[in-house]
Amino acid sequence: MKILIAALSLLALVSVNAQAQTATPNVSKRQVHQQKRIAEGLRSGELTARETVTLERQEAKIQADKRAAKADGVVTTAERAKLQAEENRTSRHIYNKKHNQRTQ
Repeated sequence: MKILIAALSLLALVSVNAQAQTATPNVSKRQVHQQKRIAEGLRSGELTARETVTLERQEAKIQADKRAAKADGVVTTAERAKLQAEENRTSRHIYNKKHNQRTQ
């Protein structure tokens, strides 16, 4: 009985550890925030339809890269840094496109 409990405890620890290695909560939170910024820019007229499509493509690429990073079960520090750099670039693009002189 003690062996069974120990084995189940070990299994639970391993599964939690594996989940923690593929978690990307910061990227997910930023994606949600950036989607809101894009939607608000489109709604307010600060973004044109073409600018919105461009930004949505960038967000889709980040999502695809995040899925690829998680595919092997471990999101490495380098993969996290790449995702963060992509998020930073997209954030700047959102700001620049919302503050240029083009309106819808």
